[in-house]
Amino acid sequence: MSHIQTTVTKPYPRRVLPDFVRRLPVNAKITLGLLIILLVLLASICAPLLTPYDPVKNDLSQAFQPPGSEYWFGTDNFGRDIFTRMLYAARIDLQIGVFSVITPLLLGSLIGLLSGYFGGWFDSVMMRLVDIVISFPFIVLIIAIISILGTGLFNLYLAIALVGWSAYARIVRAEVLVIKQQEYILAARGMGYGHGRILFRHILPNVISSALVFAMSDVVLCILLGASLSFLGLGVQPPTPEWGAMIAEGRNFIINAWWIATIPGLGIIVTGLGFSLLGDGLAEKIESQ
Repeated sequence: MSHIQTTVTKPYPRRVLPDFVRRLPVNAKITLGLLIILLVLLASICAPLLTPYDPVKNDLSQAFQPPGSEYWFGTDNFGRDIFTRMLYAARIDLQIGVFSVITPLLLGSLIGLLSGYFGGWFDSVMMRLVDIVISFPFIVLIIAIISILGTGLFNLYLAIALVGWSAYARIVRAEVLVIKQQEYILAARGMGYGHGRILFRHILPNVISSALVFAMSDVVLCILLGASLSFLGLGVQPPTPEWGAMIAEGRNFIINAWWIATIPGLGIIVTGLGFSLLGDGLAEKIESQ
């Protein structure tokens, strides 16, 4: 018994992200990634203070104005200020990126946690379901589901949740299969701890960090997916400003008015770079521990 008590009380490596973030030293990737994300977020929130123009109001007399002192990013074919639309579109695209990841992260992590810990028939059923989901191209499934449910942000979130959970389930399950064989987990079982305590107090804190790091990259993919669907006419509908829809509207004028499609594309690149840097920085910190 004394040996078991010593094993249980011995500190073991925890990788809970909030504690981990508090211990982070200065990291160039994390700092730069957070800076980019915060700048985009603050610009979108403060959009009414940064620009006097309406993002959806047409002014055909000002159509195709090039970037300049009055219209920093120029105007589109309807005379709408692109800088204004970029700021308001950032709200939609950040919302798509974050909200589309939350449900798959929670659902997939829970399924992977239970599947890896209990195994048996539940693990077999869930993993076969994961194999079925990942056997189809991701975007094809999303398009098929949205075609059935209809366009709109809620249907987009639902479609991504129905498909995207499988990646998180595989990541968490793989981590759980390793963690549950560790000495402190075996000792916790020997002490008579219930499954709930072992799962959510001992295993989950040590496996969730990998899922959170993957979520940073997944945010980028969801922003690109939302932009792609809007480009195809299946995402956010005009005249609501959204970067993919703005690119679609400007593609016919790429020769004479390059800024209409190019600047929204740069917005996607910069935002994606911020989340990618943040994810890479967190991954390096986890690996170094």
